[in-house]
Amino acid sequence: MGKIKSILISQPAPADRSPYHNLATKNNLKIDFRPFIHVEGMPIKEVRKNRINILDHTAVILTSKTAADHFFRVSAEMRVNIPDSMKYFCVSQSIANYLQKYIVYRKRKIFYGDKTFHSLMSLIRKNNKEKFIVPLSDMHKNEIPNLLEKHKINYTKAILYRTVCSDLSDLKDVYYDVLVFFSPTGIKSLFYNFPDFQQNSTKIATFGKSTAQAAKEAGLRIDIEAPLPEAPSMVMALDKYISEYNKNNK
Repeated sequence: MGKIKSILISQPAPADRSPYHNLATKNNLKIDFRPFIHVEGMPIKEVRKNRINILDHTAVILTSKTAADHFFRVSAEMRVNIPDSMKYFCVSQSIANYLQKYIVYRKRKIFYGDKTFHSLMSLIRKNNKEKFIVPLSDMHKNEIPNLLEKHKINYTKAILYRTVCSDLSDLKDVYYDVLVFFSPTGIKSLFYNFPDFQQNSTKIATFGKSTAQAAKEAGLRIDIEAPLPEAPSMVMALDKYISEYNKNNK
């Protein structure tokens, strides 16, 4: 058995110099990035079928920049003029700042949490007379609707975009020692693109319980798992495993 020399990360390449660069240098690795999934906007016909009427609402809850993009895309395609009175509730300040791409920021009522939906709930509850619209992906976590229902918030769930498997056919004859996954959909994309995939000596790394569960259900052997107490990040988990593996396989 030879050393681990190559890794494929099933995400887009980071914009800045990332910890993966140090990992590659330290362990003499080739690390490639390739998103296994991507987001597509729901066709406006499908949105109309669900009878989503944006102007029936007085506030919008935005959980990501992608949610903001598709909220304003759908509004434009439906030729809806969003009133200045619309309130915006954002999970983080960075999402709130991102709204400047679409609206005159200083003229709007904008609220934001500290990167968690729980932190935003106290603000939503203080404004519980509003009628909220929540743009979401078809593969969203139930935490959001569950919390809104628990606190009897008047809201509409609007599925405006979906997560789909990317075309990976160009990787058919490319081999990597380690494949790294961060979501159950990434696992799904692997088998969507390569139905006859055989793991053999390929190492599988997963981040999060749901990803690990999806890998196991797909019959994969998980060699590297994160987060763990001794390895809270994927980079740390990879470094720990690869350092030991390569040391034992000189």
